[in-house]
Amino acid sequence: MTEHKAADYSEYIDRVWRSEETLLAHLTGAYTGDELVRLRERVGFFPAFANVAVFDTGDGVVLVDSGDFRTAQQLHTAVGGFGAGPVRSVVYTHGHVDHVFGVFPFDQEAAATGGEPPEVIAHEGVTARFDRYIRTAGYNSWINRKQFGVPSLEWPTTYRYPDTVYRDRHTVRHGELTFELVHARGETDDHTYVWIPELKTLCTGDLFIWNSPNAGNPQKVQRYPEDWAHALRAMQELGAELLLPGHGVPIVGADRVHQALDDTARLLESLCEQTRALMNAGHRLDAVIHGVEVPEELLAKPYLHPAYDEPEFVVRNLWRLWGGWYDQNPAHLKPAPEAAVAVEFAKAAGGAHVLAQRAARLLVDGELRLAAHLAETAALAAPGDVEVARVRAEVYALRALQETSTMARGVFNWAAAESAAVAEGTDLETELTRTPEGRQRASGAISVGVVDDEDGCCG
Repeated sequence: MTEHKAADYSEYIDRVWRSEETLLAHLTGAYTGDELVRLRERVGFFPAFANVAVFDTGDGVVLVDSGDFRTAQQLHTAVGGFGAGPVRSVVYTHGHVDHVFGVFPFDQEAAATGGEPPEVIAHEGVTARFDRYIRTAGYNSWINRKQFGVPSLEWPTTYRYPDTVYRDRHTVRHGELTFELVHARGETDDHTYVWIPELKTLCTGDLFIWNSPNAGNPQKVQRYPEDWAHALRAMQELGAELLLPGHGVPIVGADRVHQALDDTARLLESLCEQTRALMNAGHRLDAVIHGVEVPEELLAKPYLHPAYDEPEFVVRNLWRLWGGWYDQNPAHLKPAPEAAVAVEFAKAAGGAHVLAQRAARLLVDGELRLAAHLAETAALAAPGDVEVARVRAEVYALRALQETSTMARGVFNWAAAESAAVAEGTDLETELTRTPEGRQRASGAISVGVVDDEDGCCG
């Protein structure tokens, strides 16, 4: 990346902060190249879907995160061109696969030259995560196919495990720089944020991602919204002048960093406080979900749009964390099979077609949530019925169009494709790839939901 492009990137991140431009260019790789963006004298930045922070210590390089497999070779080239010597250490901020797959080229280089491979440092929970990923590779393949619309996705089973792990805090000193690693539960239980005091620079990992916090993902393991808010408050006290996030663009300036951390903490604190109050009052999960009022003025911030996760899912995760899986509906404690219940409802209504027709009318009336309930019941009662399948496909296709978050869009698009395949006599992959957008998703272009002005996210 040329110096001119580095200047362009600095101007771009300022426009993103001011809501004059969206994250689309950053997330789609417009600024990803074979050179780093030099943000400070000792600070390089590899801007990609998953970012990498690169530090010139005066005695080699330290990386915070390493990106995903798609950018591994580019990262290796860019770090080599940084002119700061070999990579001494790589810190994983957490074990998600988009942050830990860029180390292999550096290991291969060390093996080829007889040099020392980089020391990989992470919280002790990362090792357990990799072990779990290997044991549940099939499940993770399925849920990520649905979330991202990639029917051929196969979950990896080979990982670069850390060489050094820590539990609460860990300090790394290389050359003239100190790297203070702090464990914090948030999006994951194995998260680390990194503070470099000499540079007043904070690497948040995915504790800050230029999106509404990923604290509720419906297909993934437990998240920790309240601990996350506490971590944001602790980071706020550091007085950082440069924030390098796991996703999205850097934030430059102490006031902006403070504001971004404060707003994100306030959003999570509000969701936690409201959810706890409704639970303490004895409400069912249904009442809690629909009773929490999301602070819309915070969601309007350019760094808190619900384009990946969304607050409703965070509330569900808080219930799971504090109250278990039982939603307080007695019929759900030991339920009959869903298909058997659907058959009975269809009989009571006069047949699956009646339910499907009612779903279609609700769709016209704009009652998308209710329409989905009836369409799903009809399809469970008559899974091979073409007309029922057409209605279900239409319901979920429209639901997907109305959503802003990747998670909701992915689930609804997948459901629509399932039923379209029944209705058209095709298969799931054919239906997932009918549109240019679907083909782009299926090719592995990971999405983060609605991020462009045309879709009304960031206006």
